[in-house]
Amino acid sequence: MTRRILNPILGIAFLAGTVSAQQVLINGAGATFPYPMYSKWFNEYHQKNPSIQINYQSQGSGAGIQQVTAGTVDFGASDGPMNDQQLQEFKDKHNGAGILHFPTVLGAAVPAYNLPGLTAPLNFTSEALAGIFLGTVKKWNDPAIANANPGVKLPAADIIVVHRSDGSGTTYCWTDYLSKVNKEWESKVGRATSVQWPVGLGGKGNEGVAGQIKQLRNSIGYIELIYAVQNKMEYGKVKNAAGDFVLADLASVTAAAGSVKDMPDDFRVSITNPPGKGAYPISTFTWLLIPQKIPDAAKKKALTDFLRWMLTTGQTQTEALDYASLPKAVVTKEEKAIAKIQ
Repeated sequence: MTRRILNPILGIAFLAGTVSAQQVLINGAGATFPYPMYSKWFNEYHQKNPSIQINYQSQGSGAGIQQVTAGTVDFGASDGPMNDQQLQEFKDKHNGAGILHFPTVLGAAVPAYNLPGLTAPLNFTSEALAGIFLGTVKKWNDPAIANANPGVKLPAADIIVVHRSDGSGTTYCWTDYLSKVNKEWESKVGRATSVQWPVGLGGKGNEGVAGQIKQLRNSIGYIELIYAVQNKMEYGKVKNAAGDFVLADLASVTAAAGSVKDMPDDFRVSITNPPGKGAYPISTFTWLLIPQKIPDAAKKKALTDFLRWMLTTGQTQTEALDYASLPKAVVTKEEKAIAKIQ
């Protein structure tokens, strides 16, 4: 019998090739707000890097924070930054290691409604929106709405309010705005990913709220801009801090982001109710929540490489899906922050 001896150098090369070709599976969960963008990104990144598969469950920001804290996913996602208590809870469960916030895109929460027959977007003041969701503005022809829409024939119908039933960053954005502009809202309801709603019906995810609004005549709810655009839903202009009624679009959301003159090192910042004539007042960043310590070397490399790709190539794809790209200064700061992942 002839014995074949494997060249040790070739053997090492073969093994190295096998390791590099191994599949890296990364699981994430959280915000529904950026799901269309994340779905595109993760799919395209997999096409370019077949050995890396990023699975993402669109379950709401609250679920994303809970699952990444519990360690059941590799990363979370949220449209509202984690608060100090949540950050401490994460550290307590992970031997003092923290979690990092990485802004990915900008979006907007819009007041979407189902009122057949209107030919132009309705105008909403902060008083009207707070009143509708507090339950004090009950009819569509209430002066709080009618006075901002002269010449528009509004029905004397009851307003059906729709809100999120799950923990949601879109809810955080919406309630953060209302808390800034309305003292009654701030004292009675406040800002959070999940609140005690005074009135209304609940829907799960942006998808659920959009579906409820489309089905219910005379309804109104808040959803992320892309869900209104994709579902061809009517949504209103909102009066901003400069006194202008502004429709959410790429330009007005980008203008809101421009209000951030000094991004904090942890990237936890609110841009609702910003100054500036063209700024849409209910705009927000959305964040990936990445553990600071990732023991699995392959997952660490895959996630950090993805973050670099997201901040460069990924940012060129945002406008096609009606998300605003990150300001250049924020991108530069994030690229440096990637080094904090250990």
